[in-house]
This record gives sequence, structure tokens and C-alpha cells, in this order.
Amino acid sequence: MSDIFSPFTERILMINKWTSQYEGLVAGFTTKNGGVSLEEFSTLNTGFHVKDNNHAVIRNRELIAKDVAFPTSSWVGCEQTHEVNILKIENHHKNRGALDYESALKGIDGIYTKESGILLTLCYADCVPLYFLAPQHKMIGIAHAGWKGTVGGIAENMVECFKKEGIAPSDITVVIGPSICGDCYVVDDKVLQYVQNKVEDEVEKPYNQISEGQYKLDLRLLNAQILRKANVRIIEVTSLCTSCHENLFFSHRRDKGKTGRLMSFIGWKEDSSS
Repeated sequence: MSDIFSPFTERILMINKWTSQYEGLVAGFTTKNGGVSLEEFSTLNTGFHVKDNNHAVIRNRELIAKDVAFPTSSWVGCEQTHEVNILKIENHHKNRGALDYESALKGIDGIYTKESGILLTLCYADCVPLYFLAPQHKMIGIAHAGWKGTVGGIAENMVECFKKEGIAPSDITVVIGPSICGDCYVVDDKVLQYVQNKVEDEVEKPYNQISEGQYKLDLRLLNAQILRKANVRIIEVTSLCTSCHENLFFSHRRDKGKTGRLMSFIGWKEDSSS
């Protein structure tokens, strides 16, 4: 596999360019393999809210924690609602949403921090994971961008949060992670009208019509275009599709809604340099 994301274990893909360059940084995405969940959640489901056995989800998360050497007591998770709310994470948020859904941060789809010893986590099954890194400032963030979050502006919102911390957009690097590709994602006129409003001045459109009222939409390209408009200069995009790569990923579309959840994660280990 030649991509921004490279295999680390059967359970984990890492953003090797980041993790090899910045000591103490952990950043990656889970596969659907190497866990204990059964049936449609087979095997590494990370989502508590999809009616999998909770004990299996906890065990899966513990296996991931061991792989990345980041204890679940340092994780932070969210109750994601396809909105654009972002929260700055501090030490008192640790363990929220780590081993249960009830304690997850409510109504949040983006999180960021500069604190060491915190692993930011979000769950997906086709939506776009956005990873943010400003290494000079030690600021990191992740966002969950489905079509609603994308057109609602979650990518720009994260850039604005970094700016409020004194970080210029030109200091931010973004990686766009595994998600449904433009060939697999079909939307209707309702969705497209929101997309068109975001890309009026773009020469290359992130969509193309395939039939009356039906369009293929490249959410990854759309997010990249939005980030460029927000003056982010370095944007890297994976080629991995959650729907195409059936052996690697769960996919809500491909699996007709009966499927598990994948996880994005990023964090500085406690002993990483300040």
C-alpha cells in the first residue's frame, strides 16, 4: 500500500510522515480488522452507538490503545451529530467517551488540543476525517466531516480555532483521511445545492451529474478546496476509500447502514518534547 497512511498493525494505519517526523506524535486511522466484534460489526468496531456488544467495543478499544501505546484513560471521544461544533480539549476532558458513549462530549464533531497525554478520537463509516497539525505550536485537531459538516464549515471552523490560538493558516498542515470516494458517493439535488454554494468560484467542481437529480460527489476534494480558501497551504489527501476497500474498512453506504465504525486518532505522548 502506497499512501499517506501506512500499515502499523492489522488494526492500525498511521500517518507515517507525521509520526516519523515529530517525536511523540501518534496519528492514524483504524481498519475493521483484528478485533472481537461479530456479524456486521466484524471485527474491530469502535462505535458504542451502533448496537454492538459494549464489552466487544471496549475490548476493541483496549486493543487499539495497546497498539498505539496510549491508555484509554487518556482518550477523548464525542457524541457526533454531523454538525460543526468544535471544542478545545484540556486535561479535565480525559476519559470522556473512552469506554462508554454516555460520557462522550455532547454535540461535538471537532476537537483540538496542545496538551500532551491526550488522544483525540472520532468515529466514521464513510465521512471524511480531517487531521490538523501545527507542529511549531504543538497544536493538533481532528474533525468529522460528512456532507452536512463539510458544507456547514467544520474545516474553516477548525482553522478559525487555531487562529484564535495565534496560529496562522499557513502554519497548519491538514491530512484528509480514508473516507468514501467520489465514485462511490452519490447525492441528490438537495445536497448539491449546498455544495454549489461552497464552490461557486472553483474551476474544478467536486461533483458530476450521472443522471437526473443524481450526482457523484467527491467530499475529500470539496474539503481540500474549502481548506485552500481558508489559506491552508499544505493539504494531503489519501487515496483510500472506505467503500472500495472492503477488506480494510466499514462503509455505511456499501453495507447499507448495518456496519461498524472506524476511528481517527491523534495525540502527543506525555514524554513528547514541548
